Amino acid sequence: MKLWQLLRFHPTIWVKGILMGMADLIPGVSGGTVALITGIYEKLIFSIGAIGKNSLTCLWKGRIACFWNRINGNFLLSLGAGILTSVLLFSKLITFLLQHFPIPLWSFFSGLILASIIFILKESGKIRLSSIPFFIIGAASAYWVTSLAPEHHSPSRLFIFLSGAIASTAMILPGISGSYILVILGMYAYILNAVNQRRFAVLLIFSSGVVGGLLLFSRFLKWLFAHHPHITLFTLAGFMAGSLNKVWPWKKILKTATVNGKEMVLESLNIAPWHYEDNPQFLWAVTMFLTGMLLVFVLEKTTENEEK
Repeated sequence: MKLWQLLRFHPTIWVKGILMGMADLIPGVSGGTVALITGIYEKLIFSIGAIGKNSLTCLWKGRIACFWNRINGNFLLSLGAGILTSVLLFSKLITFLLQHFPIPLWSFFSGLILASIIFILKESGKIRLSSIPFFIIGAASAYWVTSLAPEHHSPSRLFIFLSGAIASTAMILPGISGSYILVILGMYAYILNAVNQRRFAVLLIFSSGVVGGLLLFSRFLKWLFAHHPHITLFTLAGFMAGSLNKVWPWKKILKTATVNGKEMVLESLNIAPWHYEDNPQFLWAVTMFLTGMLLVFVLEKTTENEEK
């Protein structure tokens, strides 16, 4: 059977891919969070993790259908198309929102992440005392990562590849943002400019790193879900809790630097809205925070209806 005869496009998965892509464009928000609340996280991990010796043997022997079915190809194709659509269509919009409406945007994602933590803990079932330390470890790890100061430099091809590999592990971890890892590595503005300017050579190197990182890290996550699902969910919820440090809307800028003609924040401090020097936009912040929480509720109910 030819590959084109196997292709099936799933519009619902494509939309979820768009949402994942939009989340991954925001430094501090993870596409893995969206995958969790839309009910496709474990399916994503197991599908990527299936790309290995057995599936590639099918491909090597010309058994296209065997390979495609083993890796859940139609699911990955639809999801990947959604993520790519989001990156190509919304990278400029996200840049605009981050520059002109940061408080409402961060408030929205704060609500989304907080509601997602509640959702994950509910999904994990009964709370076990043995799982609580893993929640704390996850939260502390994410808090530490989101507190690191960004670097800035001119990247080599090898560094572009490695940046993609490192960021890809965060892209599928709820709570730790792949785009924020790029900020820390000093690569966020560089890659975003490459997308906006259609620098396909840079994007190909970066994408190769992303694919390589995903294939390796997904195997580890696949093993964790298969053997320690409860602990894994608690750790992921902890990651998300720790990431709230990054998406807190009101910040005092302590240190900046100019990179490629653009000002980049190197160090900031979370502050209370009443200590914010400019307009805190508190009403907007609360509205967007509640909107983010409501979106999680809607996505959860939609996913439940799809599973029935």
